[in-house]
Amino acid sequence: MRIAYLDCFSGVAGDMFLGALLDVGLSLEQLQSELEKLGLSGFRIEAARTRRGGVAGFRVEVVVEEQEPPHRRLDDIKAIVAGSGLDPVIKDRSMAVFTRLAEAEAQVHGTTVGEVHFHEVGALDAIVDIVGTVSGLALLGIDELHASRITLGRGLSESAHGVMPVPVPATLELLKGVAVESTGLEGELVTPTGAALVTTLATSIGSEYSFVPEATGYGFGRRERPGGPPNALRLLVGQQPEVSERVVVLETNLDDATGQIIGFLIEKLMSAGALDAYATSIQMKKSRPGVLLATIADEARADELERILFAETNTLGVRRHRVNRTRLERVSSRILTSLGEVRTKFARGPGGIRRAAPEYEDVARIARERELPYRHVLETIQRELPVWPPSPAEPAEPAKPAKLNEADAGREPQ
Repeated sequence: MRIAYLDCFSGVAGDMFLGALLDVGLSLEQLQSELEKLGLSGFRIEAARTRRGGVAGFRVEVVVEEQEPPHRRLDDIKAIVAGSGLDPVIKDRSMAVFTRLAEAEAQVHGTTVGEVHFHEVGALDAIVDIVGTVSGLALLGIDELHASRITLGRGLSESAHGVMPVPVPATLELLKGVAVESTGLEGELVTPTGAALVTTLATSIGSEYSFVPEATGYGFGRRERPGGPPNALRLLVGQQPEVSERVVVLETNLDDATGQIIGFLIEKLMSAGALDAYATSIQMKKSRPGVLLATIADEARADELERILFAETNTLGVRRHRVNRTRLERVSSRILTSLGEVRTKFARGPGGIRRAAPEYEDVARIARERELPYRHVLETIQRELPVWPPSPAEPAEPAKPAKLNEADAGREPQ
């Protein structure tokens, strides 16, 4: 699995993110080619390799050539992205960033998402920053993005809404629940666009993470900081080694829980972050039938899940033990089949092991919409799945329709 790790030692902004992507191997031509698919004009990208504080990297600037750029709403941006020639996955991820940004702006300004005028956020440079970053990660084949704690600045900043304290309210709204720190540096280190990109795209922020670095890049911000740390975002790209990790297993024996309680409890444990939860029939003391309820969790989730077990059952004790778990490299992707788009989980491991499993909800949806047996829809999709998802930069050939057996299916797909 190809991993990217953002070291936000001096904050994060969209232009810094783009610069770091160029510094680890993304070509400016590739980036421009992707952005041309938006069908927008009135801007150009200037990128130059430069040096700050003894570190070399890229400074990227989106030069807006429009005299009076429009203040776009979220629906305007949706129309631009939806009507573009971008890969569907890039469209979805870009809109997830814009939507999160709009929700934050609406919250701090006391309005609705649909009424938010994005101002800087909806301007061309922000659109380029967001779509360019999402496209760049895809072009580099990044499967997962992780980030360090995010360093915040202090002071005051000019914005379309007037003079604002740093971090600006929208940035703080976006960083709720995220690991941040302050080192006393002056100025706006984290922009709303940067905060939206990291909090939407990163799998983890501020957590310990291990991988094997292969490339390091630096993206510089607009300001220079003589005598201080460089105003830069550092990006490390590498491979995740074979995944071996420590997990916690929570177990309890229950002899007075109904099937409804067990079913509800398993759903609640999974919603609370359990890696897995299951029940096994057992024979308890005095020959009473019972259930062994087991939950597998990350160490950080164990206490919360244990509290749920005590709250939802009459158990008097929960056993806890740590075990090693080795899991295959995994990635999720949307695959277009002859029956429609299906979310699919792919896995691969040593010895050439490769597996692909379509999501149940998508298979069931197609079966209901087309009035076809579930098992035939599943078999058709499985025959068309690739062994590994293609990257947006190198799309696979469209799947060839696999005709269902008329006698079994009862009718042809519509």
